[in-house]
Amino acid sequence: MKPLFTLMIAVLMFAQTARTQTNDFYDDAPRIDLPPAALFIDGEIANPGEVDFSALPLRQVVVKETAFDGANGKFIGAYQYEGYSLYDILNSIELKKNNQDEFPPIVDLYVVVENAGGEKVVLSWGELYYPIHRHEILIASAVRRIVPSKTKDLWPLPESSKLVVASDLYTVRNISRPVRITVRSSSKSFEIRRDLKDMYAPQLTFKAGNEVKKVLSDKDQPADPLVSYNSVFYGRGRGIHGTTPFIGMMMKDVTGDFLKVTADDLKTGMVISVAPDGYRAIFTMSEIYNRNDQAEVLIVPMPKVVDQGGYLLYPAADYFSDRSIRCLSELIFLQLAEL
Repeated sequence: MKPLFTLMIAVLMFAQTARTQTNDFYDDAPRIDLPPAALFIDGEIANPGEVDFSALPLRQVVVKETAFDGANGKFIGAYQYEGYSLYDILNSIELKKNNQDEFPPIVDLYVVVENAGGEKVVLSWGELYYPIHRHEILIASAVRRIVPSKTKDLWPLPESSKLVVASDLYTVRNISRPVRITVRSSSKSFEIRRDLKDMYAPQLTFKAGNEVKKVLSDKDQPADPLVSYNSVFYGRGRGIHGTTPFIGMMMKDVTGDFLKVTADDLKTGMVISVAPDGYRAIFTMSEIYNRNDQAEVLIVPMPKVVDQGGYLLYPAADYFSDRSIRCLSELIFLQLAEL
């Protein structure tokens, strides 16, 4: 009887294994809870207060955490994070922009996330609400290691909840124990010229604060290599604009001769893109210089194209075209303290 009993146990164990085995590579390791700290939202909103996590759905992302260290970064570990997306957390707030009367569009909004130790990082409103791939920015409440099947490396586990930005190459914005989210709009003012006819910007000026770093004329030959992105160009207000490819230069290549990106830039650096009519949009420097998805921000030469040229900004990661600045006249690089 004993061999038969042993065989029955083995069969039951095999059946149990067969029932739980899946093709998911990311859920093999134990799930470790990272309970979030109390998280408060304030800033340019009408309804500040504490986040009720119990009312929010759980989302998942997978991340290869890498420090901004050395020539190519320093790998830390591979993880599946589960938690609450900032998309959902901020979805029910009522915006109350300080510059609403001057500039109603929301494309100049950004958020500051601060942790219990006073460390801050920035995220643009466009990163949260305009991307093709939504819910990739979380307040993590649980984690699993993604363990290599051969080496069985057990990466170090975080000890507390954290902000996780899954689209970042170097994960410097993944700060631990976030406790506050502050919604802000840019304090930089630009003349609004709604009656501007035949808008065109023959020069594109790059500035660090108020200092001019570079000027491109519409007569300049575009730098190689050019990148071509097929596009379905769709606006939040006016819908489809066209399906013509955008052929341009990666913004990170155009600025490489005057800009050496630092860890602080990736945490709290921002870029304001401006057109002659005063339309503007904000990007974080991580959106431009720290992507892991190759969805680059392009500067597209459009010489002699009235109402579009001489340059157009094309953010390939955005679903909507609202941050694609036509007749691009200025790109202004700023740190959080300057906004």
